[in-house]
Amino acid sequence: MSQTAVRRRSPLALVAVRLMSFLAVLGPGFITANVDNDPGGILQYSQAGAQFGYQLLWMLIPTTVALIVVQEMAARMGAVTGKGLSDLIREEFGLRATFFTMLVLGIADFINIVSEFAGLASGMGIFGVSKYIVVPIGAVMVWTLIVRGRYKPVERVLIVASLIYFAYPVSAFFAKPDWDLVLKQTVMPTLSSQPEYLAAIIGLVGTTITPWMQFYLQAAVVERGVDTRHYSMCRLDVVVGCIVTDVIAFFIVVACGATIYHTNHPEITDVAQAAVALAPFAGKFASLLFAVGLINASLLSAAILPLATSYNICEGLGFESGVDKRFSEAPIFYWLYTFLVFGAAAVVLIPNLPLLKLILFSNVANGILLPFVVVYMLLLVNRPRLMGTFKNKPWQNWVAWSTAAIMITLTAVFIYNTIRDMGKT
Repeated sequence: MSQTAVRRRSPLALVAVRLMSFLAVLGPGFITANVDNDPGGILQYSQAGAQFGYQLLWMLIPTTVALIVVQEMAARMGAVTGKGLSDLIREEFGLRATFFTMLVLGIADFINIVSEFAGLASGMGIFGVSKYIVVPIGAVMVWTLIVRGRYKPVERVLIVASLIYFAYPVSAFFAKPDWDLVLKQTVMPTLSSQPEYLAAIIGLVGTTITPWMQFYLQAAVVERGVDTRHYSMCRLDVVVGCIVTDVIAFFIVVACGATIYHTNHPEITDVAQAAVALAPFAGKFASLLFAVGLINASLLSAAILPLATSYNICEGLGFESGVDKRFSEAPIFYWLYTFLVFGAAAVVLIPNLPLLKLILFSNVANGILLPFVVVYMLLLVNRPRLMGTFKNKPWQNWVAWSTAAIMITLTAVFIYNTIRDMGKT
């Protein structure tokens, strides 16, 4: 082959090499961000579109920036230190702080796992399948995937499952929104002092940035074996994941804003209501896709959230953990995962269970824990002894601390509003 031909092909070859490098580290950031669009998140986005149309779309831009900032710090700490966030908190702040963090996180996560199985029951209920059939089957499926699998094959399955979220953009296009108005309200903030509007803003932030995500992402980066040599591609994975997850959220809001918003602005208390309500406006196919997205989100979250919780607690308390380990090598890790999956599934099968109150309670627990987690992360990522030259730069600290301050303020208001709402229900 001539030198000219080699030179002509070299840019393409370079792109191919970079693409292969990206695919090699694709996983932790992409999966973590997409799992955040769980039934609770879908409910929040659906409610935002149903109540306010496209007016809250602008909030997704600063929320995405905040999500990228926080997630990138978690991934960077994992790549540089080779340790999970729970490990670092225990080593740097002591067992007492770790125990409190793990206790609150465990309680909040368990209730969130209950809501994942409730979402599965709700989604399959659209097709007439009883929760007493689908919930046990779903629990066995996710348990088998994680406990009997190994990390890389499991991760591939989770990546493929994450791609099913693109059912929501298709649903949004079938809803035939006013794209000019969508674009306008995405880039031009709509401000309002209505308590319902403020509560919706707080809810959007609260459901997008959650404590468990930071623990799971850092643990996944460590288990994947990512180090400083591969970190640039890992960071790209995180950024892409954050953008994709909020693009999906954008289309959920658009789909409900183009349809349900025009039916007297109803309050959605069950995420399956959004899928059913789409049918008269966007057609049965759009409604079906929305329901499929909900079922997929429920199963994906029901697999990942117990896994994240098991990682966090075992790391924090010094037990062996990891999907690549055998049951006999990490018994606490696997037994904890088993309890979280089947315990949460059993709770959903209780007749007349007030799931809405449980979800509100988990939001309070997440809200209490989130400021602690963000401050821990900022203190850790700025320690030269841990991070060396990879510690935050001044501009990163400015962005991160500003994000933390805003999140703490919003969290305080969110907790107040949630406790007030719990008193009304």
